[in-house]
Amino acid sequence: MAYYAYVRVSTREQNIDRQLIALKPYKIPKRNIYCDYQSGKDFNRPAYQRLLKRLKPGDCLIVKSIDRLGRNYKDILFEWQRITKEIGSDILVLDMDLLDTREKKGSLTGMLIADMVLQIMAYFAQTERESIRQRQAEGIAAAKAKGKHIGRNPISNPEGFETVCALCYGGELTTREAAKLLSMSHTTFYRRFIAWEENLSVSEGRLSETALI
Repeated sequence: MAYYAYVRVSTREQNIDRQLIALKPYKIPKRNIYCDYQSGKDFNRPAYQRLLKRLKPGDCLIVKSIDRLGRNYKDILFEWQRITKEIGSDILVLDMDLLDTREKKGSLTGMLIADMVLQIMAYFAQTERESIRQRQAEGIAAAKAKGKHIGRNPISNPEGFETVCALCYGGELTTREAAKLLSMSHTTFYRRFIAWEENLSVSEGRLSETALI
């Protein structure tokens, strides 16, 4: 059995250290760790596609949480079936003990429980993304209704800051594009964006990672 890991963040400015630290106990060779700097809205990611070509029956793929794999409900279920059924590899999700197919081979009850948990987690991953999009739309509509414009504010965050952060979080903008849009330096925007992500994770009570990294 060969162990592989998949790591994902939305932009190159984001840090992958937390995911790598979680993988350390498994001593996975560096060549077997695949990383994409891309949104989780679909599976058209170069590193992920290369990983699929290397997986073989009996291998094991490790991810920190299910939302590192993806955020689209149907796509997550499809990819899970492709890896575990078609390729014949196992999957271990570190943040959810029940999502470990290594322990459930040959156990009909164990497989049923894993499939049910997977569907619930995939559902929450997608609804979280849809909730973010809804807040984006509502924030933009509210700003337009008040006649407010995005601009520089030397004391607090600029108008539209949270909406632009949500666009970055959803993979619609890079942090450099966002900083330019808000007339902020990239360093200042990135520091405040990280704080915004952490606050979002706490307030939403995420079921997967405690913060987007």
